[in-house]
Amino acid sequence: MTDHGKICITIAGHPVGKARARTVRTKYGRTISYTPKKTRRWEDNARMQAQAQMRGRSPLTGPVALRVCAYLAVPSSWPAWKREAALHGHVRPTGKPDLDNLLKAANDAMNGVLWIDDAQVVQIVSDKAYSDTPRVEIQVDTLSAAPSQITRKGEVTQFTDRRMEEA
Repeated sequence: MTDHGKICITIAGHPVGKARARTVRTKYGRTISYTPKKTRRWEDNARMQAQAQMRGRSPLTGPVALRVCAYLAVPSSWPAWKREAALHGHVRPTGKPDLDNLLKAANDAMNGVLWIDDAQVVQIVSDKAYSDTPRVEIQVDTLSAAPSQITRKGEVTQFTDRRMEEA
């Protein structure tokens, strides 16, 4: 779903935070680092869902603003009163997964899909809440600013003028 440089993507399923890379020593003495399977699986699934929703649109270039909302399932062990409070935002998820790890997983999964590299993200708003429908909602807005890779003074105006015309 796109609208004038704004992209909104919904990743269905339980949000998974980015797990720390694991390092192991092989029987030959070399060390290998890898991303744990649960994280890799979520990132691959998120990437596939985002690609489908992009419908062939190219990744954004230049600086972008990002909003990520992670909706976690309400624990089934909770009583009805607490569940209802959670669904209305009166109880917030303060446990695992950490919001920053959810954000890292979403950013890494969207590389090459929503943007070329997550280094383009210069502004972030993120949130974690409960829902009956676990998911991650991602909104990306292009910013009318030149990237830091410009090499000539005139490129600043050219870039911002072009962005204003697109809006």
